[in-house]
Amino acid sequence: MSVNVNRSVADQFYRYKMPRLIAKVEGKGNGIKTVIVNMTDVAKALSRPPTYPTKFFGCELGAQTQFDAKNDRFIVNGSHEANKLQDMLDVFIRKFVLCPECDNPETDLHINPKKQTIGNSCKACGYRGMLDTQHKLCTFILKNPPENEPGSVEKKKDKKNRKKDKENGSGSVEAGNHNDIDAPDAVDGEDDEDWAEETTEEAQRRRMEEISSHAKNLTLSEDLEKTLEERVNIFYNFVKQKREDCAVDAADKEILVEAERLDVMAMGPLILSELLFDENIRDQIKKYKRHFLRFCVNNKKAQKYLLGGFECLVKLHQAQLLPRVPVVLKDLYDADLVEEDVILSWAEKVSKKYVSKELAKEIHARASPFIRWLKEAEEESEGTNARLTVVYDSSARELKVETVKPNKPDEEEDDFDIDAI
Repeated sequence: MSVNVNRSVADQFYRYKMPRLIAKVEGKGNGIKTVIVNMTDVAKALSRPPTYPTKFFGCELGAQTQFDAKNDRFIVNGSHEANKLQDMLDVFIRKFVLCPECDNPETDLHINPKKQTIGNSCKACGYRGMLDTQHKLCTFILKNPPENEPGSVEKKKDKKNRKKDKENGSGSVEAGNHNDIDAPDAVDGEDDEDWAEETTEEAQRRRMEEISSHAKNLTLSEDLEKTLEERVNIFYNFVKQKREDCAVDAADKEILVEAERLDVMAMGPLILSELLFDENIRDQIKKYKRHFLRFCVNNKKAQKYLLGGFECLVKLHQAQLLPRVPVVLKDLYDADLVEEDVILSWAEKVSKKYVSKELAKEIHARASPFIRWLKEAEEESEGTNARLTVVYDSSARELKVETVKPNKPDEEEDDFDIDAI
């Protein structure tokens, strides 16, 4: 059964069609995988290599992919439903197939390896523009340009054939042309002059910078192909180096960009809490609030990792931090680093993911006054005008929950502090 390439178009006479994805789950346990049976046909309808949508699925699902073009097998590790993959394919089509001007799928991709850019041109409306290369798939596309891209596969084949001819001693009939093709730069007079002139110290320095830049881009591309553990370690070392260089205070944006590049956004607060927090965490929450907000705002998974990082910190500094668990949690809450529902969800289940079960129970027990305050504050805000305040007794080193009744009208003062309400 075929469907419209642009499935947001309901017109039954829409002429751009593609086969509906067929997915087959194979294997069991850790070896389970999803084979996209007709990926070659789907990709052909989109005028894209079948490796592109397959790799896109892997990027979106955080799963490894396998390509066996010879046997027509395109695989995504894990068990995935065909309908889910079909919806994901719509996103791929929107980003990498449809023209941004006319929504027509008659587009071609153009790769510039030197500038590390991907161009997009439409045969229907004449649009020419650049793709946003932030998506991880773009790294794969830059390393594996489309076969119809001028000078990609053809050049490789020509070079391979020329090398083969040279090894076999063949090609004597075309010997006159062979040398011209094999080393065009050496034959071209202008290129000879340019290369000869590039002998000054300044020119050599520029050339080395270009080589370093190219190597850096290559390294960045290779990083995304590494395992999650390896990428987390790269991020850890990046932040650690910033700290050792005394540059971490103003590096919040750089740290975020590096985490996004390595696709470890959710785990960022776990790493930051290890490197930026110690027994003086209450002061450090204020100091590095901006760093954590970049990760935690509207990201509940990141907030959960932050709580996990706090548990690890308590393990390292039990004497100082265990009695202060409730007030530190309130500091995190007041700084908008952790939302109420995330804290309450955390409090419902003791986990030994980060620390021992015994210590986890102790941490949760110490947190109970703050958890109770959160629940009661929510109930009180719905049912009465009375308000609750959290009082930290330095001698007792624990939270107390006190209900503060509102002043009667005749006791109200003319001047008041809005923060006291």
